[in-house]
Amino acid sequence: MHTAAPDFRTGYIAIVGRPNVGKSTLTNHIVGAKVSITSRKAQTTRHRIHGIHTTPDAQFIFVDTPGFQTKYSNALNRGMNKTVVDALRSTDVVLFVLDGTHFDARDRQVVALLPRDMPVILVLNKLDLIKDKDQLLPFIAQMSEVFPFAAVVPLSACDGDNVPGLLGEIRKHLPEAPPMFGEDEITDKSERFLAAEIVREKVFRLSGEEVPYSASVIIEKFEQEGEMRRIFAGILVDKPNQKGILIGHQGAKLKEIGTAARLDMEKLFGGKVYLELWVKVKGGWADSERILKQLGYE
Repeated sequence: MHTAAPDFRTGYIAIVGRPNVGKSTLTNHIVGAKVSITSRKAQTTRHRIHGIHTTPDAQFIFVDTPGFQTKYSNALNRGMNKTVVDALRSTDVVLFVLDGTHFDARDRQVVALLPRDMPVILVLNKLDLIKDKDQLLPFIAQMSEVFPFAAVVPLSACDGDNVPGLLGEIRKHLPEAPPMFGEDEITDKSERFLAAEIVREKVFRLSGEEVPYSASVIIEKFEQEGEMRRIFAGILVDKPNQKGILIGHQGAKLKEIGTAARLDMEKLFGGKVYLELWVKVKGGWADSERILKQLGYE
């Protein structure tokens, strides 16, 4: 267990923002491993992920929330929005992430949820894509009129530029407390959960626009013998034609998804993985409270 310094600080940090601003990428960069899945498509993160980063003087427990959904209303999206609101009530610091200097009506809806009784740090992500850095100061001044942020930190989650500066700002607001997790732990999620998320990420990345939002992954069996893991997973889709898209010609697409997922699992778990995938049609799963509960959605 970690031997805490006298002024050691530990706390929970919620990362919030509209979909696709880089919340999961930021979590993964800080933690140093893929504990939260990413893609360029919105709605990739559906669960509240805890990523843990421990330094000699602090333990940062990041809650990577789903992007706040304004486009569709079904049981899945209502549950995801509830996850965001719950996270804001149960953390010590909030990071509100923007896509560079873009601020629109979707971001404003998230601002309306921000707590006034705890520190909120504004994170301007994708600093590497802002060509005219002279935009930053006027934009920061504009944002200070929108909400009383405790600090503003421009950074790039992709290349890590100014991430140490963000950690320094966060630490100022964490309570003095001993660590809650071992110094080598990077998430509180099980390997079974992470395996399902990795498969789902590959569905997002490697299938067409229609399929990802109608797909989820259920782990039917997870066995471990020594360093070898045998994982059997079903991909749930809404419609028969989506099943065909995911399987592909002579099974090529499903094999591509499986190979990419297996390689990521082996890297994360540190051992060989045997992965077997199949596709099931379950119409309306995203609006079924019973199926969502089986899939582990909060």
